[in-house]
Amino acid sequence: MKKDGIHAMVDREDMTPGARKMRDFYSKKPDAPIYQEEFGYYSLERWKREGHLPENVSSGELAELFGFDPPGKFSLGELGWCEAAFCPAFEEKWICDRDEEHEIVQDYAGRHVLYFKGRRQGFMPEYVDHPVKDWKTWEENCKWRLNPETAARYESLPQRMEEAVKAAGEGQVICQGIIGGYMYLRSLMGPLELMYLLYDQPDLIHDCMKTWFALADAVVAKHQEFVTLDEIFLAEDICYNHGLLISGDMMREFLLPYYQQLIENARRRQIDKTRKIFIQIDTDGFSDAAIPLYQEIGMDYLSPFEAASGCDVVRTGKECPELLIRGGFDKRILAKGPEAIDAEIERIMPVMKKRGGYIPTCDHGVPEEVNFENYLHYRKRMLEYAE
Repeated sequence: MKKDGIHAMVDREDMTPGARKMRDFYSKKPDAPIYQEEFGYYSLERWKREGHLPENVSSGELAELFGFDPPGKFSLGELGWCEAAFCPAFEEKWICDRDEEHEIVQDYAGRHVLYFKGRRQGFMPEYVDHPVKDWKTWEENCKWRLNPETAARYESLPQRMEEAVKAAGEGQVICQGIIGGYMYLRSLMGPLELMYLLYDQPDLIHDCMKTWFALADAVVAKHQEFVTLDEIFLAEDICYNHGLLISGDMMREFLLPYYQQLIENARRRQIDKTRKIFIQIDTDGFSDAAIPLYQEIGMDYLSPFEAASGCDVVRTGKECPELLIRGGFDKRILAKGPEAIDAEIERIMPVMKKRGGYIPTCDHGVPEEVNFENYLHYRKRMLEYAE
């Protein structure tokens, strides 16, 4: 069998350094060198203003400065993230002025968003309307945009698959990202309106999810003609600061059956039939209650463990020794200074390195309140666990 990362896994000596470290993470190898990366940043503009970074700093320059590892994972897209994978997307257009300082704009997901005039980034958006309210608006506004047979969806397929095949040959983890069902429904209907529609129009919810499944299954199948998957990543955000936003019974009715079928289909289509597909769930908020529910569909991996909501990677690591964990470093502590940073590193890192199966990152983007010196101290300390 050809060891090309597609028909069979490449030999370890043929993997790139980043791929070797990432594969050790997925195998939960105890005491292995820990893969170094970051969730993201809201602090870069501050650091640029203060002269710590050039205005046009690249991701490669950040990786070199902060000691991040080279790529160990390749992500297959085309199935949404925080919004449904519309093709075509909605027209982005001005709707009206709210007052002298604010305007309402339709975004590419069909939502009406309240913005500051002349400013689109750097704050949490406020959504004042969503495209789906009932069967009529679902079919007229959205359902046709989720057709898996739309030719434009596959225009970039040859180039993307060429890159994916190369990454597989380096031993990188091949990951299929998909917007999770809750996040998808929320982007269509809004978080409050969704709560009512789950009760009042369950048939509509199921039709939305059948459409989600048909699109996801078709695109994943197309990708699996070229590569063997190592992971399915579901961007869910189904938790808030006290736990789940919908009940376990609702999850079992409206979400989990569609996930289970998608996973079963993907496993059946694998080119390398011996390859395990890891299932990752990404949700902000207090996620402890989500763990046993998602384990019903075979979840192996949870992120990003928001500390402000009560998540604790050390506690969960002990309670769920089989679980892969990413995130969990309290971003607020980075603003407090070296002593507080050192204390949190010493609390988390020795335990989690010995355990294995952990990638430390902030529990969300590094906030603007974090000064450059504190973050650089944090990165220097984290690099002690990189080898």
